[in-house]
Amino acid sequence: MMLFRYLQEKDVFEKYYKQHLAKRLLSGKTVSDDAERSLIVKLKTECGYQFTSKLEGMFTDMKTSEDTVQGFYASHPELGDGPTLTVQVLTTGSWPTQSSVTCNLPAEMSVLCEKFRSYYLGTHTGRRLSWQTNMGTADLKATFGKGQKHELNVSTYQMCVLMLFNNADRLSYKEIEQATEISAPDLKRCLQSLALVKGRNVLRKEPMSKDVGEDDAFFVNDKFSSKLYKVKIGTVVAQKESEPEKQETRQRVEEDRKPQIEAAIVRIMKSRKQLDHNNLIAEVTKQLQSRFLANPTEVKKRIESLIERDFLERDDTDRKLYRYLA
Repeated sequence: MMLFRYLQEKDVFEKYYKQHLAKRLLSGKTVSDDAERSLIVKLKTECGYQFTSKLEGMFTDMKTSEDTVQGFYASHPELGDGPTLTVQVLTTGSWPTQSSVTCNLPAEMSVLCEKFRSYYLGTHTGRRLSWQTNMGTADLKATFGKGQKHELNVSTYQMCVLMLFNNADRLSYKEIEQATEISAPDLKRCLQSLALVKGRNVLRKEPMSKDVGEDDAFFVNDKFSSKLYKVKIGTVVAQKESEPEKQETRQRVEEDRKPQIEAAIVRIMKSRKQLDHNNLIAEVTKQLQSRFLANPTEVKKRIESLIERDFLERDDTDRKLYRYLA
């Protein structure tokens, strides 16, 4: 917390913290919920309710989802034998925003997902569900060459690819792409982790090379063996945030700041009724410094925007003096 107090851009910290917390919660990697919650309480004490409300919302969603899934299976006792579906229903505003990603799920899972959708929308009115297949995981039971059985822990994308081999011995990259409709960068990463990671290569590819090409063909690695019954197959990921991703995060932070700067200007002008430009900038910077260091140029733009929308007006004689319009 001492280090946290020295951060000038606490809202940027919050963005990244939220992304990492989401990953930990959804992959079940939190060491302890109590430890997570205790940090959120400290952040709340330091920065106020607004700073942590979305983080708390994430925990609420996880708890509510457990109850929802129990209710779903209680109302569908006939689903006991087939594949099991666990769903986390995430409130759009609370979690890091993700563009909805298309992906063709295997028929067995599509049927289950549709049943869950109709159950959920039947118990909640006015809501919309969109599947975030890029954030899910799956456990698959697999039998290899000499009858060796393993349980594979994979991502949803990897599951979609592996399930295709139930009905085919060999598939080209193009066929896999067509059947799953996973975006090219994600599909290449997914196939790399299934065919090119030593000790985890449940698939083989031709020709053998370090990268996945569009003319490659894939087939099940019958010689796959592992000392472990449960084998976790990670996805090859870029460890660091790429430059475009950094800029996108930065842009989102800048967008989020605009309404906060405007709210601060309106609060100050409402209580002071009139104020000159320099004092207004100083007051706004002071009010917002617990979250971020406001850029005077951005504050000026927000003042102009509020003048256009008739929240403020300039004095006729002194152009640097602003008046609040009730």
